[in-house]
Amino acid sequence: MATRTPPLLEPYLGLPPEASLIVLTGVLGASTNWLVQRYLCRFLATSSAADRNAQRTAVGEEGDCSPDDGDSASVVLVSFLRDYAFWKEGAGRIGVDLDASSKKGKFVFVDGLSRLFSGGTAPGVSPVDAGGKVLSNSTLLELRKQLTEAVTQLRQQGQGSKIVLILDSPDLLLAAAGKAMTGAALQDLLLDIREEVHSSIVTLAADEPLLSAQTITLEKEHAAFAISFAHAADMIISLRMLDTGTAKDVSGVLRVAQRGVYANVGEDRELLYFIAGDGGVRVFERGQ
Repeated sequence: MATRTPPLLEPYLGLPPEASLIVLTGVLGASTNWLVQRYLCRFLATSSAADRNAQRTAVGEEGDCSPDDGDSASVVLVSFLRDYAFWKEGAGRIGVDLDASSKKGKFVFVDGLSRLFSGGTAPGVSPVDAGGKVLSNSTLLELRKQLTEAVTQLRQQGQGSKIVLILDSPDLLLAAAGKAMTGAALQDLLLDIREEVHSSIVTLAADEPLLSAQTITLEKEHAAFAISFAHAADMIISLRMLDTGTAKDVSGVLRVAQRGVYANVGEDRELLYFIAGDGGVRVFERGQ
């Protein structure tokens, strides 16, 4: 099991300050999936200090995916690009049981993919069995309803922890809804929901054709939506491919930009990362 959190990433994975916004951007070939999984692990892992020390001894390295006492939180994960089975498997590889977290009242998954265009009748494994929600259409009304219910559910189950909202690829909903939804309307709705939680993490596509061309309505709406979130973000972690192409020991480049509540935390920096076949991740400086 790949439990280790890369030491260079640890400063950026703690519980975000209240009302803060973290934006994770990726491109084709450099997905943010593994970053979201590390946040889930940091917020939801529940091992004791003794368990964490035992894990560190077992792997022979400092730093695992278990949270410090101040990092534990409840999580609402909304995904428009990946289903519950994907997140359950990925989180399981790094030591987090999403089913168990849901039963403890610390996690709610909102499926924005599998039944979005089927009226809620598509076959497959439903996150509802694990206490989750499913979007049955691509309207703002439906999205508001499911997100509000998910946040309320965590509050009522009452673990006393702060709620973090993770939105995975809301820009896909914007594209899927077409003319029925604008980026400004979607952003206003998400701002309302963000005011109900402790902090928010949003993943967005930052591929150049989506941000630079802006010749059709979809490109214009996506660019305005993504840029607005980038301007509002307190921290941006962007992933991209190597400028020189592919390498067998480097998966991509990770850049951290901090502002707002993170302005005095540290300088912007650029790192390299490598994703192993077992889901483990190594993050390192250039030249290492």
